[in-house]
Amino acid sequence: MLVSQILKTKSDDSVTTVKPTMLIAEAAKMLAEKRIGTLVISSDGKSPEGILSERDIVRALGNQGGACLDVTVESLMTRKLVTCAKDERSDAILSKMTEGRFRHMPVLEDGVLIGLVSLGDVVKAQLMELSMEKTALEGMIMGH
Repeated sequence: MLVSQILKTKSDDSVTTVKPTMLIAEAAKMLAEKRIGTLVISSDGKSPEGILSERDIVRALGNQGGACLDVTVESLMTRKLVTCAKDERSDAILSKMTEGRFRHMPVLEDGVLIGLVSLGDVVKAQLMELSMEKTALEGMIMGH
């Protein structure tokens, strides 16, 4: 399955972006309110500059305590983004996420953010694809 197909199956295909100057406390509140696991950091809402996950905040809390809530997301975000294009296959994306040990990947087209896929999105797509293949094989065996 292609990333473009995964994006079409998502109930909400919007990507929450925040400016690099947002405070970690505000970012944590936004993550909780929207019930999401990551924020894409972008000054213009189109070009990703970094990504901030719940894990990043928890690590900072563990290392620095509550003082980390008063710093900007820019100071904690992952700057070296691993991204994908909409024509990439889900198995390739799954490999990148597994090897890199991250759960969210921005989807870019001509350098512009067009979506975000999560590990859950990719696993769901893989399971749907396996189910369809199973049904097709069963049909072939049964002569349908």
